[in-house]
Amino acid sequence: MDDSTVSPARRRFFLTILLGGVGAALAGLTAWPFWTYLSPSKGAGAGEKVKVPREKVPIGQAHFFTFQGHPAVVIQPSAGKYIALTAVCTHLGCIVKWEPDKEDFLCPCHGGRYSPDGQVTGGPPPKPLESYPVALQGDQVVIG
Repeated sequence: MDDSTVSPARRRFFLTILLGGVGAALAGLTAWPFWTYLSPSKGAGAGEKVKVPREKVPIGQAHFFTFQGHPAVVIQPSAGKYIALTAVCTHLGCIVKWEPDKEDFLCPCHGGRYSPDGQVTGGPPPKPLESYPVALQGDQVVIG
């Protein structure tokens, strides 16, 4: 009689534990990208300041850039006056476009319109665009 044989019940138990561990590892690896995508960023760029050269923002034009990990825009509606706003529509999160001929922002997804200072002037957006503090330092526009 051979004492080194393993009973079928113990073999099934071992395989169940092994397959359960592999299944749990695969489930974790599959769920991780979804979790990182859905979870909010941990203070990405908080306190960050962005410097934009004044020549990149002519009167009546807009300059798009990234601020704290999100699309943003700075415009110069009149000489020496700069306004910085988020470029994300408050309706469904589309990126707004500057229309210099109409001097307003247009959301291309559902036709929302914003004034140069971010106030809703038409369409479905429920609230204005978020504004950011602007300061001038020499030939730089400092946002944040």
